[in-house]
Amino acid sequence: MTRAEAGPVPGGAINLGLAGRVVLVTGGVRGVGAGISSVFAGQGATVVTCARRAVDGLPYEFHSCDVRDEDAVQQLINDITERHGRLDAVVNNAGGSPFVLTAESSPKFNRKIIELNLIGGLLVSQFANEKMQAQPGGGSIVNICSLSGRRPSPGTAAYGAAKAGLESLTQTLAVEWGPKVRVNACVVGMVETEQADLFYGDADSIAAISKNVPLGRLAKPEDVGWAAAFLASDAASYISGASLEVHGGGEPPHYLSTTTASAVK
Repeated sequence: MTRAEAGPVPGGAINLGLAGRVVLVTGGVRGVGAGISSVFAGQGATVVTCARRAVDGLPYEFHSCDVRDEDAVQQLINDITERHGRLDAVVNNAGGSPFVLTAESSPKFNRKIIELNLIGGLLVSQFANEKMQAQPGGGSIVNICSLSGRRPSPGTAAYGAAKAGLESLTQTLAVEWGPKVRVNACVVGMVETEQADLFYGDADSIAAISKNVPLGRLAKPEDVGWAAAFLASDAASYISGASLEVHGGGEPPHYLSTTTASAVK
């Protein structure tokens, strides 16, 4: 079994120098967000998470916040900096969308999805940047984007469009806010979370889908966490405006599974 097939690296095997950093992970309580929070915490960072609803038993500082609400986001950032004296990194992870075909989606639904996946990240970034610009060490922002923003996204059209906007936003903010604040993106592919069955089906279906991924498996939430932690660390101190693809090699073109051309078998 290769390292990639085995899954994420144990926390003690890598030290990214994040001990003592104050990190906000939006939506950091479930799924991909929980994996991101766990990696930063394992690296010794002080992790602050937020979501609209509290989750019992979290090992991290939690704030109830709807990232679409400007006043709530401003209060969140103020509370963090008042309590900890600074904010070193933000991971804009809050987002998602149920499956709804575009012809059946209402304007209200589309608006909410775009606000959550694009406007929310912009609001958090704006208020965080204001604090980071005033800090001697600046700061780092990592936006969790998606392959859905780069290819057709049937059933989640508004989500894909919003994620495409978030990746574009990443590049612009890196130009506007450097050199004090670095802004990067993780472009994430298929991830096996506790709700993977809603998107990929049962265990047999996930196993079949995994065969199409060059690295032979779907990502674990911690895989995304390691990528985000790297981008937030000093190891990436000259990386800004970049998109790090976290997709196990990507999704091969569909024609490869049906072609009769021997050269590509």
